[in-house]
Amino acid sequence: MRRRPGRRLAGPILGAGLVCAGLSGPSAAEEAFVTAQSAETVDVIDLDARRVVASIPVPGAPAGIALSPDRARAYVTAPEAKALAVIDAAARRVVRTLTLGGGPLGIAVNPVDGTVYVADWYAKRLVVVNPGTLAVEGEIAVGTSPSGLALTRDGRLLVAADRDDDAVSLVDARTRERLAAIPVGTRPFGVTIDPEGRRAYTANVGSNDVSVIDLAARREVARVPVGERPYAVALTGGRAFVTDQYGGTVSTFDLATLAPGPRVTVGDYPEGIAVSRDGTRLYVANWESDTLSVIDAATLAVTGEIRTASGPRAFGDFLR
Repeated sequence: MRRRPGRRLAGPILGAGLVCAGLSGPSAAEEAFVTAQSAETVDVIDLDARRVVASIPVPGAPAGIALSPDRARAYVTAPEAKALAVIDAAARRVVRTLTLGGGPLGIAVNPVDGTVYVADWYAKRLVVVNPGTLAVEGEIAVGTSPSGLALTRDGRLLVAADRDDDAVSLVDARTRERLAAIPVGTRPFGVTIDPEGRRAYTANVGSNDVSVIDLAARREVARVPVGERPYAVALTGGRAFVTDQYGGTVSTFDLATLAPGPRVTVGDYPEGIAVSRDGTRLYVANWESDTLSVIDAATLAVTGEIRTASGPRAFGDFLR
């Protein structure tokens, strides 16, 4: 399930994913904003109709995405343009482009105050963007090749996967100080935090496992084997769901016992994964198949497949 010849990459991007656990609420997510890297667009998908309803041009090989707390904006990293695109979600258009330099890749938004954090693959830093002024207001020093980012629901703690250090950084989001560097598996990429803010999970692309991190103790407490080249992690229904790029599958494991569960076959080279607001479905972006797979979280059955533009990655928080 490897990349087809001719598939264009954005610099060193090998896979990435900030993924959030399912949000509470009475209804499922209505739209997906999927970065289609090869097509240089962001596809807007009606998840009820299961079809693309808009295609927003974003030059520069868009990869990472995160939405504002009110879901009115989508922030998209464009590594080849060294930029951050800001999309008005309702108007379906880019309203601002910020040149950041370096290699912008992973991205996360503070769920409390809307501050935007962008991982710079090349510079051991996170760029901080003010959501009001849309201006860069600072930087945070982290480890080598930061990729996936995630925040606790209270907006206080930021976790960055430092891929080439085989570690994650813990950052105080208020002071912007790096509190700790925690060793994990080989080449951590996607990272997610449970709703309680107790544990973080990293998909380790080099060691084919997921690290389980106790955030209060600031240490790795377990590693769970998954499929080949894991990319990102999503949490719902007492399970973790992990996209396996080379396996064309989504691995599962029990969050309480950490026992591995069934693997779900999806499209080729699955990367981004996210959970519906009611926690009943997962959506998986398959980079090589140009599809978005729909998984029933309870039965683990694939219940649909939605065609996208070329090269969907959806690295991050992409459901609205």
